Order: sequence, then structure tokens, then C-alpha cells
Amino acid sequence: MGNHSPEFRAAARRIDRRQFVTRAGAAAVLAFAANTPAAGAATARRLNPRAITENPFTLGVASGDPQPATALLWTRLAPEPYTADSGLPAERVEVEWEIAHDELFAVPVNSGTATAHPEFHHSVRVEVTGLSADRVYYYRFRVGAWISPVGRTRTAPLAGARITELKFATLSCQAYYHGYFTAYRHLAAEDLDVVIHLGDYLYEYAVTAVGGARNYTDRKLPAHYNSETITLQDYRLRYGLYKSDPDLMAAHAAHPFIVTWDDHETENNYADETPENDVPPEEFLLRRAAAYRAYWENQPLRTPQQPEGPDMRLYRRLHFGRLAQFDILDTRQYRSNQVQGANWQVPGAESKDPKRTMTGETQERWLLDGWKSSDATWNLLAQQVTFAQRRDVPRADFKLSMDAWDGYTASRTRVLNGAKAAGLDNLMVLTGDVHAGYGFDLKDDFDDPNSPVVGTEIATTSVSSDMDGAEKPSNWSNLTSANPHMKYYNGRRGYTTFTLTEDRATVTFNTLTAVTKPGSGLTRAASFVTEAGNPELKPA
Repeated sequence: MGNHSPEFRAAARRIDRRQFVTRAGAAAVLAFAANTPAAGAATARRLNPRAITENPFTLGVASGDPQPATALLWTRLAPEPYTADSGLPAERVEVEWEIAHDELFAVPVNSGTATAHPEFHHSVRVEVTGLSADRVYYYRFRVGAWISPVGRTRTAPLAGARITELKFATLSCQAYYHGYFTAYRHLAAEDLDVVIHLGDYLYEYAVTAVGGARNYTDRKLPAHYNSETITLQDYRLRYGLYKSDPDLMAAHAAHPFIVTWDDHETENNYADETPENDVPPEEFLLRRAAAYRAYWENQPLRTPQQPEGPDMRLYRRLHFGRLAQFDILDTRQYRSNQVQGANWQVPGAESKDPKRTMTGETQERWLLDGWKSSDATWNLLAQQVTFAQRRDVPRADFKLSMDAWDGYTASRTRVLNGAKAAGLDNLMVLTGDVHAGYGFDLKDDFDDPNSPVVGTEIATTSVSSDMDGAEKPSNWSNLTSANPHMKYYNGRRGYTTFTLTEDRATVTFNTLTAVTKPGSGLTRAASFVTEAGNPELKPA
């Protein structure tokens, strides 16, 4: 955490569903926060579900963070998702839910009711217990006469179970105004156990009335989308826009998701309490609290992830039998501020300072301790920014990205040393952020081409950010020449799929021809294999 006054952090914990504007200055926001009810305070008034005359399930359904005996189910009631109140009064609504073995619900398993509170923007999350491990289930919600789409989820295997295969996908970075979410439509049809979203689920930047690159001819967006997200209402409206996308809804309904954020869910390139621009930290904490609150309301996250003002513990660990352990990192909330800004710079002594951290001391200790006790065949580190060294040119005056782990080299060294000390044979780092597909061998010493390979990094490309992209971006020759440990680089949009067995991991990069037009076909652009005990990345 940062060192700013506890008064500001306490004030940021006092936000509620009402709109507040952080541009007014620190004194004004502190005065406002001091007079708002505590987050989550229950309202007494109840809405009769029969009074809801429009479909409240416009944002679909989702499930997340698979565990062996429980399923986390999510929806949010929003008859009018592009309006501030989503078309509902500030009253609580009772929502029925049911879960079954089949999608026709002929073989029911459990059912009940949950309350959609206006304080949480009428979001609903249900943690269903008493389920069987490693099994597919179907679920749905009901409000009055309205029934939600049917969702499909899957529980995780028991912690000590021996399983022969795990299939999952990674994806990231979905700027709405840069194109269609066609990748999600293809993802929905994949045979997967789980999907991992590695950040930039939404962007804080303005969206024009024509939807940017989507360039609508059949509709226009409300004017309030044409501004950057600052307030709680802003962030809630932006989620209403993104989550109403039919392709995104289809993927959430088809697979359980594991989510973590990067920067754009709050603000570009922020680091802990330091914003991108010259905004006082006390004001930024209010903005961060609003962003974190809206993220929680709109993602299938379990109770331990519920935020308290500007603080939210998003890092967590999930197990899939003895085959895989996923450690989900948060590389924004606790990091040291970027050196020399977040741009590409010639590395210097400051970026190598051993005091600098990408994860914060507590999260780093949690990660390394978790590796010491891991008995999984594969240890997968799901995080946001490029982990491997990535020189921009094959010359001595190369630059590195100060926003990636290259700007936190001591932190990276501690993580790799922790993996070696724990005896991890099969470390795989899963990365988003860069709007490109990368495959790296992780080196014990990136400056020595003959250094041993100690793991693998797979960076997934964006869903839509930076629009269509190119198979070989303009810097392709420089990057591949400057980084001999880089085994793959492709700048098209898409996602990445993985198949883990006890013997090997197979990685497939999936790309789209275009996202600025809907309906692009999917190409299996390249496949690689890394063998258990031999982390070098090889063409399949």
C-alpha cells in the first residue's frame, strides 16, 4: 500500500450507489464521502418482481473461480443497461436461481433465492454448495415472468485428484470502440474447462455515439458514453455497455471465467496510489474505489474478493487436481511507480533498484510460499504485463518497457529465484496487455543466450484493442532479432487455447482476420509444445 493519509483511504471506503465526482477536489470529496451510507447497507424497500415489465437479463449470466464442491453464479438485473439506474428503482429484488445436471433442467440439483440490492447495482452472486467435483452443471435465474439465458459451468476436480487433461483459454484487452468481440463468439464454441481473462476487460476512454470502429448504422449510443470514466456511475454505465455485447455474453454463458484486472479497468498506467496524470492521490483513491466497486459488481467473483473502498484483494489461487495450480496476480494495486514514466526507455540503475516491486511484498511472499507447497505438475502464473525481457532493437542502445517486468528486474529475479527454490519444473507465465501473441522461453539470465531455460511465457493477443492488427507488425523484425528467446510473435486479434496433460502442454494461438467488421473467421495461427520437465517452447 502507499503511504498517504489513512483519512483519504477511509473516506474512499464510504462510497455508495449515488454519483460522486472526484474532479471537485479533495476537500469536497471527503465531505461527500463522510455523509454517505456505508457500502452495502441494505435498503428496506422491496420491489415486486411482477412490476418489472422489461427483460432484466440484458447482461446475461456468468460463473467464475471453479472449486470442487461449489459454483459461483452471477447476473445483474438491468432492463435498461445504458441508463444510470439500469431501469430499476432503488429497491431490492428477490431473484430465484436453479442449477441442474442438464440444460433442460429435467434433473435439478439445487435452487433458492438471492437478493439483488440497489447498493450493488442489482448484481446477484450465488455460491452454490454441495456439488460434485469435476462436473458440468447448468444454471439460470428467474425474476417474475422473466427467465435468464441458461449458463453452463463446471466444478474443479478435487485437490488431490489425478486428472489426465485440462483445457483452458486466455484472452485480454477488449476496447469496445476498436472493434467487435467476434473472438468471444468463437471462444463460446470451444471445448474448454475454464477461461482466464488477463485484464483490460473495459477501457476508461470515451466511446462515441457510433461505437468507434463499430460505426453503427442502426443505432446510436447515449451521449454520456462520450467521456472518460471517473465516477461510480461512469464505470457502472461502461460495464452496462461492454457486458451487453452478445458475443461476450455467449462466452460467459458457455464457460466459467477466472478474471484479473490490468490498468484500464481503472485508469491507464496507474501504479498503486499514483495516477497517470497530475491528479492528487486523495482524488485518485476515490476514483479507484469507484472502479473497484464496479468491477466487483460486474464480475463472477467470490466473497473474499469484495472490495473495501480503494482496496480489493484480487490475487488468489485455484487448483485443478494435481495437474495444475493457477496463481492469479494483481500487478497494478501494489506496484512501485514506473521509472521514467511508463514508456520504453534505456534501462538504468533506477529500474534495477532491488527495492522496486511489481507485486508488493505481501503478494510476493504469498506467491513464493504457495509454490513451496505446490504438488501440481504445472504451475501457471496468470498476470498482466510481459514478464520476459523484451528489447526493442538488436543493438546495445536498446530500450525496455518500464511498465512491464523489464522495469522491475529485481522483482522478476526474486520471482524466478523463488520458482527455482521451490523446485518448480513446469512454470508457465500467462500474460495479457500487449495486443499481440508472444511465445517466450524464460531464461535464468536473459542477457546470456546460453543461459538455461527455466519456464515458458505465453502472451495472449487482444480481443479487439488496436483494431485489426497485422500478422507481422512493423517492429516484428527488430523484436525477433533482439530477443532470441522469443519463439513467436503475431499481431492479429484473437485468443489462446491450452491443453495440459501430465506429459506436455500444447499452446495454440488463434487469430481473426478483422475485428472492425463483424463475423471474421478463426485461424489456428500456430501451435507449440512444452514438455513436462523440459520447458523449452517448440513448434507442435
